Amino acid sequence: MPSSKSERRQRALGGAVGVIVLVLAMVYHFFPELLHVQPHDAGPGVAVSPTMMPPPLGFETRPRPASSASVQSSEVNAGPPLSLAPHAVIVARLWPATPAAGSSAGAPPETAQVKKLLSRAADALARGDLGGDAQSALTLYLEVIRLQPDNARGRAGLNHVQQQLVAQIEDDLSGGDADAARTSLGLLRQIPGAGDVSDRLEQRLVALQKVQPLLQQAAQLMASGQDMQPANANALAVYRQVLKLDPANNVARQGLHRIQRKLLDRALGEVAQDDFKDADTALARAAQIDPASTALQDTRGRIEGIRRQRAEMRLQQAVTALDGGDLGLAQRLRDQALAISPDVAGVTAFDQRLHNARIYANYQPGQEFSDNFVDLDGNGPTMVVIPTGSFQMGSRGSSAGQPANEAPLHTVSIVQGFAVSRTEITVAQFRQFVRNSGYVPDSVRLHGSNVYNDQRGTMVDDPDATWQDDYAGRSSAGDDPVVNVSWHDATAYVKWLSQHTGKTYRLLSEAEYEYVMRAGTSTPYWWGSGSPGRKVENLAGSRDRSRLGRRWTHAFRHYGDGYWGDAPAGHFLPNPFGLYDIDGNVSEWVEDCWHDNYIRAPRDGSAWVNPGCSLRMLRGSSWGSSPEQARSAYRIAASPDTRSGRVGFRVARQL
Repeated sequence: MPSSKSERRQRALGGAVGVIVLVLAMVYHFFPELLHVQPHDAGPGVAVSPTMMPPPLGFETRPRPASSASVQSSEVNAGPPLSLAPHAVIVARLWPATPAAGSSAGAPPETAQVKKLLSRAADALARGDLGGDAQSALTLYLEVIRLQPDNARGRAGLNHVQQQLVAQIEDDLSGGDADAARTSLGLLRQIPGAGDVSDRLEQRLVALQKVQPLLQQAAQLMASGQDMQPANANALAVYRQVLKLDPANNVARQGLHRIQRKLLDRALGEVAQDDFKDADTALARAAQIDPASTALQDTRGRIEGIRRQRAEMRLQQAVTALDGGDLGLAQRLRDQALAISPDVAGVTAFDQRLHNARIYANYQPGQEFSDNFVDLDGNGPTMVVIPTGSFQMGSRGSSAGQPANEAPLHTVSIVQGFAVSRTEITVAQFRQFVRNSGYVPDSVRLHGSNVYNDQRGTMVDDPDATWQDDYAGRSSAGDDPVVNVSWHDATAYVKWLSQHTGKTYRLLSEAEYEYVMRAGTSTPYWWGSGSPGRKVENLAGSRDRSRLGRRWTHAFRHYGDGYWGDAPAGHFLPNPFGLYDIDGNVSEWVEDCWHDNYIRAPRDGSAWVNPGCSLRMLRGSSWGSSPEQARSAYRIAASPDTRSGRVGFRVARQL
């Protein structure tokens, strides 16, 4: 426990500290200038009204320090525009608070009467009694100045009254209250040195009096729904006329904002009905009223977000329609999505899909697919989607190795996508057709085919050779290309394939065959102009040998592929379109009838068929063709019932 002596010492010290704090507080409150304190500093950077004027002549104010702003300054510098701010904030923005002042150096001391007047004036100022009677702040401060012209507190108080009056007049003028502004202006003119600011406010008052009938007219038009119509006789036009006469008129500005808000609400309503065109029109009209409006920017952002969302939703509906095969609906929905938002994400990819759907049935060029049978086990041959395009069909005239039947050279445009089997139809695929359909191929029905005889070194008729045999009349493997088949056999197969897949299969046209055989090239062969530098196709090469050691007398020089006769389908390299054996292995049936030149030939890639024609076309070289016969332009005719160990076929499918 502390001793009584220590306790008395602590109490004495605490009492002294308390007295010092109390004295400092009283000095701070009544004589803040002694501590270099300005308690009502409004802070740096306070915006000044166009009508703000310096304090009256003969009055001086202490310069404001550049110290940090007080809590009051934060309130002053924040919040709504000046014309919409509370009265106290307007005052603080227009003028910084003037610090209390004592008597100036050399000035006579304040008398008891002056002190009493100053106290009463301060009370009146605090309760907002600025002027109008003997007890108002204006009257009392004027009396102080009359008694002591150099009294600092009197000058500061009168300056505060001026500030309050100017702010009040500003408020009244902005609100359209001409009577209140006129009353306050009369009080302001009583303050010495306030003439310039009074004159400026007087001009605004005169302008307000001129526009008051217009404001009443605009209010009536708004009440009757004539905010924007009819032209030149609506509230919008009247408010604009008011602002030409009185640019600071807040009533007119608020009227314009109300009209703009109606337009913005209308835009949102149109968007709710998916009418983005009318919404854009409403936004454009709203922008003409106040392009910098925050409400306009917010609404525009909301509508843009809705626009993108709706456009993406509509594009997704288009994708669904496309997946369902309804291309017309997909196109319409896609167009609607673009009408809603021209930059909708994903439209480029959709357009490519729609194009592919129209041209390639939703496939991609080069894509491989196989159709399942709808009523049988298994599936059809592997197909390759062929890109659309155009090419020069034929050769450039009659010369050695280039017969006249390959002329005239002409342009063929393939505008509709189609697919071609990746290889020739194989023995296994044809066997499935024969077993399922009961069809009797011509090699069986007409007894035999034309096959290779190695002992003679020529092709000979063999009455026992059938579609199940190879180029020499021996039994074929399942992956060998089917040979010894006629044009009739090939067409019977594609009809069966169409029936059991539900898709449209057919033989290639002659133009299509040359198009896919060239695969975008213009050289004699798809691999170039001479002997291949690598094993590309099953061709007649100078290095090939038969079982009995025979050689070709006219073949591709320095080329050998290891086969004398047909090779398994797809054994070599594909051409640029992804097709195997298109210019080798076996020649292939196409749909066209024979014509001895290309005069009047179709230019769209379709088959050139005459009813009852006796000759059909073969395209592509075989394992035994000469280099001239392997050219992309080469063509030859044959009777549709021809069977040969050098002839097979492949199929096309409509997309």
